[in-house]
Amino acid sequence: MIQDHTARDKEMNAKVERLCLLQGVGRVTATGVLAALPEIGTLNRGQVTALAGLAPRNRDSGKHKGRRTIGGGRATVRRALYMAALSASRMNPKLKALYTRLTAAGKPAKLALTAVMRQLLSVMNTLIKNPSFTLA
Repeated sequence: MIQDHTARDKEMNAKVERLCLLQGVGRVTATGVLAALPEIGTLNRGQVTALAGLAPRNRDSGKHKGRRTIGGGRATVRRALYMAALSASRMNPKLKALYTRLTAAGKPAKLALTAVMRQLLSVMNTLIKNPSFTLA
């Protein structure tokens, strides 16, 4: 049903095809992100990651320095991006380099995967916002 709906809507189909150019992003992820985050392509990268709940939030109070966490925003976008980020961190050369650099620096694997999710969403936003943008 989802494929039929996107096939009928030429603009939506073009966006899905454009997002599927990213290594690690398939039709399910692309349609899931477009459905849960219709504002994609109209916001800057900071706004789109905050809206998805991928922006780090601090837990400081007075002199206490808490851990940075993600949360809030739209959990359905984070769920759609999780498997794509897992695949991209293994297959996409640039995102794999980001993931290995962070884990080599001693960061937890989940934190590195969250960074890949954030980067993936930023690139997806740029692909929709700027039609002349090409992946290198």
